[in-house]
Amino acid sequence: MPRAALISDAADQVATLVARAVHARCGVVYFVDGDRLVLYGGYGLPLPRADYADIPIENTLAGIVVRTGADLVIDDLTTDERVPAGSPIRRHGLAGSYLGRPIRDERGAIIGVCCAFDAEARRWSDDDRAAVAAAAQVGTLLIAERLSGYEIDRQRRFLDAVLDSLHDGVTACDADGRILLVNARMQQLWDAARMPGDLDSDAVLAHLTDGDGNAVRPEEISLHRALRGERLRDHELIFSGQGRRTRHYVVDAQPIIGPDGRTLGAVQAVQDVTRRKRAERFRTCELHVITALADAPSVEAAGPRVLESIVRTLGWTHAELWLADDAAGVVRSAAQWHTPEWPDGIEVPAELPYGTGLAGRAWQAGKPLWIRDVGLPQSLISAQTAAESQLHAALAIPVRNGLETLGVLTVFADSAEDADDELVALMSGIAAHIGQFVERRTVDDLQRQLTRTKNEYLALVGHELRTPLTSIGAYTELLRDADSEMLVREGPRMLEVIDRNTTQLRHIIEELLELSALDAGHASVQFTPVDLAEVVRESVTRTRKAIEHEPLTVEESLPERLVLPGDRRRLGQVVDNLLGNAVRFSPDGGRITVRLRVAGRAAELAVSDTGVDVPTDEREKMFTGLYRTSRVRDQAIPGSGLGLTLSRAVVQRHHGSIELSEHDGPGTTVLVRLPLDAR
Repeated sequence: MPRAALISDAADQVATLVARAVHARCGVVYFVDGDRLVLYGGYGLPLPRADYADIPIENTLAGIVVRTGADLVIDDLTTDERVPAGSPIRRHGLAGSYLGRPIRDERGAIIGVCCAFDAEARRWSDDDRAAVAAAAQVGTLLIAERLSGYEIDRQRRFLDAVLDSLHDGVTACDADGRILLVNARMQQLWDAARMPGDLDSDAVLAHLTDGDGNAVRPEEISLHRALRGERLRDHELIFSGQGRRTRHYVVDAQPIIGPDGRTLGAVQAVQDVTRRKRAERFRTCELHVITALADAPSVEAAGPRVLESIVRTLGWTHAELWLADDAAGVVRSAAQWHTPEWPDGIEVPAELPYGTGLAGRAWQAGKPLWIRDVGLPQSLISAQTAAESQLHAALAIPVRNGLETLGVLTVFADSAEDADDELVALMSGIAAHIGQFVERRTVDDLQRQLTRTKNEYLALVGHELRTPLTSIGAYTELLRDADSEMLVREGPRMLEVIDRNTTQLRHIIEELLELSALDAGHASVQFTPVDLAEVVRESVTRTRKAIEHEPLTVEESLPERLVLPGDRRRLGQVVDNLLGNAVRFSPDGGRITVRLRVAGRAAELAVSDTGVDVPTDEREKMFTGLYRTSRVRDQAIPGSGLGLTLSRAVVQRHHGSIELSEHDGPGTTVLVRLPLDAR
């Protein structure tokens, strides 16, 4: 217990009573704190109080009382051998007599010492000893009270700290409805509103409605219901005060029952779920928009359903969708929708020039525009339109596909509102969905994309085919011009080069045809029970045989059997590709590791090598056609770049996944996951 907690005027009064009861000059009450004595109360001290305030228990008369646990009675301090040589009495040359008694707690442990000093030698009577014993008993009660008070205060502080650290607002009241406890979070939830003193205060009910929007009556207050014995869980309340954003709360409340079964009060915990409710509305809105787009043949057909979903789920009043016509320099109205409760008469122009009006300005700016109130000057909406429509807050979001603006989405509210970053982010996401839909439905853009992709693909294929064709042509020309002596000497080597490049060409063409067939869905995949462990084991055996004289090692960790549904030939093709890449990119002395295991309801095949590592930003590109890493190109390692692309196509047809995972040290690990169950 902190020393400050021991300060007590009552302890000085106990010391005074001790001295006067036994007609002594001095009375002292000590508190034992470890190996020290702390002055708790004193009267008539012969030395300055500081000399008694905090002293070592060793070599003191009180220390003897603590050590023996018995009364200490000394009639003459100058002659009694029990007085320690190093005690303050000896150091200060004090004479007189001493009577001390231990102070014990309710468990019998010694917590202090009550003692009396007299300036002259005297014989202590039984009445004197009884008086000090009575004083010690009072000291026991006094110290116990101080300890209890300190413990109560400590627990209260702990409780206050815990309550103030909660994200929930906590309020408690007594049986008469008087509010006794309000934590810091509850103060924040009330914000600037006046904190009520009891449950009958008007501030309790102000602007509160239930989950259905009905006003809350006094008897329906959560704490009132708890006082009547109800236990509430997830009770919904809505606060919609004027000038403040609507807040949604969930309340838990229950009565506080005393040991005799009577209700002492009630407590409630209030959680602010506004963000959660808002997120739910946002998800609902986005889902409705995606559904509307998925079922529509055109953006004009999808527009009204999309705008209705936005207005209904987000609580706006009116929405418009505009499509940009770059050639004409205008945005044209594609759809509009407003709440049925709103009066007719919101006029929407057929088109707006670039930079004119809210939609035209958003198209020009290429970024979201939020207007707190369209009725204010410089709001981009004409004063007449704003007055006639009775609309106020407005938000315009460009509809994009990449860097190209395809249109503008605008929404309006019937009240002025400050900018909301979360709402802008949601509307930007919805605009992105609309942009993707518009792009997919635009035939010219789709044709341009297909043409661009075809040209890039042909350019890459041409590069990979040109290299072996150049070698074949060059060596064929050399053979044609060679004499008989050169044919005998160099012919076999030249033919070997031609054969190797021919094989490479055939391999590239076969992989391209196979990849095209898999992508188009024409290639057949026969699903039968396949022992993947056996497939991997056979591929490892072939690889070891192929590198028999190479300075490479292949290690495997395979189960005896691992059966799953799949195409044995194509899965073997995947394993061969992965092992082939590992062999090709591993340096001399390298190590290739093959691991196969079951992870949940999937089989995991990992092929690792100690060769060329792949930069993180290039890992996904490794699975695109003909892509080869910058390090492989720099080191001139041969290969078409189709192996991983073809492997991904096969794995995806098996409803699995393939990726380049993290790898310790130099090298690469390719991880393949295949489902164990048929799909």
